[in-house]
Order: sequence, then structure tokens, then C-alpha cells
Amino acid sequence: MLQTPRRARQAATLSLVFGAVLLAGAATGAWGDPSAPPHRPSVDAAPAAAAGVAAGQDPAGAALSEQQAEHLIGANGDRWGAYYSAQEYAEFSQGLDGRYLGVGLSVGRGQDGVTEVSQVQPAGPAAEAGIAAGDRLLRVGPDQADHLPVTEVVARLRGREGERRIGSEVTLAVQRGDGGIREVQLRRALLDSQQVAVEHLDKGVLRITVRAFTSGVAEQVRAAVRGPHAGVVLDLRGNSGGLVEEAAGTAGIFLDGGPVGSYQERGGTRELTAPPGGDQRSPLVVLVDGGTMSAAELLTGALQDRSRAVVVGGRTFGKGTVQQPSRLADGAVLELTVGRYYTPAGRSPEGAGLTPDVPASGSEDAGELALRVLAGLGTRA
Repeated sequence: MLQTPRRARQAATLSLVFGAVLLAGAATGAWGDPSAPPHRPSVDAAPAAAAGVAAGQDPAGAALSEQQAEHLIGANGDRWGAYYSAQEYAEFSQGLDGRYLGVGLSVGRGQDGVTEVSQVQPAGPAAEAGIAAGDRLLRVGPDQADHLPVTEVVARLRGREGERRIGSEVTLAVQRGDGGIREVQLRRALLDSQQVAVEHLDKGVLRITVRAFTSGVAEQVRAAVRGPHAGVVLDLRGNSGGLVEEAAGTAGIFLDGGPVGSYQERGGTRELTAPPGGDQRSPLVVLVDGGTMSAAELLTGALQDRSRAVVVGGRTFGKGTVQQPSRLADGAVLELTVGRYYTPAGRSPEGAGLTPDVPASGSEDAGELALRVLAGLGTRA
């Protein structure tokens, strides 16, 4: 199934990203699917112009249809611009509050093309139905899961238009190993997104995995590091971003004041700073990869530029732009790129991403490499 540009952008936003909370206290941001082609400048912006929105003008309150909004995004050549219906935007904003509507499972696709359950949320609808990580997902509704893009599988698990409500049902066919095929009917529920995982490893090492920066994440990380530990591995692999205030707050846990970064928006520059009193002594390694994006890149760049952490892994994704949401006349939301953000040393991750201090080779386990680097850091005075 081919994805339209709008479908690709919306599917991508099922993960959370660097938000326009920077700009006007709004709740969310948007990022494009890395596999989708970027928007190319278009000379056909007549529908948007006819609605009274000129290039560079804030479209808030404009009576734009979905097609007109797409024309405006194309006319601006905005790779990260996106249009959301009122219901879609409300759900994405809800996700940034640490909750989402779904059945409590994550899926992935192996090199063999098989769609598998990669994670099951405890006490969620999927767990209560006996679905476990490693089960093969064969069908979502009447359609073969392997024949759909993974983003479309996720979208169907969460529900299409008209299905996105607590208690709505979705039927899955799953298989465990070589066992029989089992059909289960799940009811969607409002679930906590559980973006922070804490592990206590050997020799007092603390590994904190942050999957996205939703509301409350910085405080969860702060609570995790309060106890005794010999060092911290902050795992940001696959972190798709989220609320910049949460990323900046997380940076402040490990910095004793000073700059975290800055961002530009419509001709102005605003500075992000850490409060005084952060932990400057614990050895710290930040683990990143090509899925580390946006607000996670802001955090990585701050700790790297301030010489507070050693960054290990692979080059990050490369999204360093800021989007501003504008609510249209019918309640839909149009997000347009309004500027870039920069690390304390003035670097922008946009396009090229951030280079780790210690790159992991293709055959090397990046997690094990991070532990070796941490062991070599010693305790800071």
C-alpha cells in the first residue's frame, strides 16, 4: 500500500517529537517519515492564497481545507509541515501527556518481512489477552499485517477515524512459535505510555532508557539518579523526541546551570538554560543511534558540548527544526516550520545529525561499548 505524504507524516507522528511548546505553550510537534520524500517547493499555492494565507503568514483562524493546507506546506517546501484534523491533534497532544489510546503492544518487522510483537504493556488489553513479545502478528482486522507498512499496522491498532474511542474493538490473529493461529478481540483503552525504564546493572551502574520526552519524564529521570550509583548510561536510542522542556529538564539533572541550547523562531533567538545544582560528578555516557531525534538530539548536543558526557553509538537522525501549530477555523491544526534549534556550541543537528564521540562499528554491540566507556571514565571530582 502506497503512503500519501499526509499519511506518511501522520504515521510518523505516532512517535513523539520536538514540539512547538517552545513557541507558545502548545503541546506537540511533527516530524516526517525518513523514508518519505521531502516536500518540494510548489508554484501551485493558489488554493491557500485564495483562502487569504500568504507565504510566511501565520494561518491561525484561516478557513483552509485539508487540500489547501497541503498546498501551503508544499509551497513553503516544508519537509516537516503537517496537517491534522482536530481529533488527530487532540490524540497526539494527549500522547505528550504520557497517555495514549491503544491496546498496549508495540510491533516491529524483521528482515524476513515478518511482523512481530516487540513489547507488551503490563496489564494492558493485549497482555490480558495473553499476547506476548515474540508472537507473530498475522492479521489486523481482515488484512494481512505483513502486507501493510508497520506504520499502518500501528495506526490500525490505535484505530481509524470513527474507531478512536475507549472500548472500541480490534480483532487480531496471532501465532506463537509453530503453534496454532489464535484470533483475539481487544478493546482499546487509555494507557500510560511508560517512556522511562530503569535498570540496575553490575558494579552499581544505572542504565536509564528514555523512549520519548513526554510530560513528567525529567522528574522520572531525576528520581532514578537520586539513589547511590557508580555511573549512568542514558540510553536515547530510538528516542523520537517530544517536549523540549522535558529534554532541557533532563539535561539540567546532569548540569550545574548554564546553557542547554537555543532556538530561532520568526527572527528571534531564545536561550534554554539549566538550573543550578545538577549532578556534575557521576560518570555519564549517552547512547544514541539513527533513531535519536529532535529533542533527544538537543539533550545529546547539550551534554556533549558541555563536556559532561561521552556520546557513544551511531550518528543521530538529524532533525533540528521547530514547528509552530496554528489552529484553523474548523478546529484542525496546521504545523509549519518556523526555525531551527542549536546546541550550546552553535551546532544544528538538522540534516547531518550529531556524531558520537565513540562510534560503534556495525558488528559491535553499542550497549556493551557504552558500559566499557563508562568503566573507563572513573568518578569525577
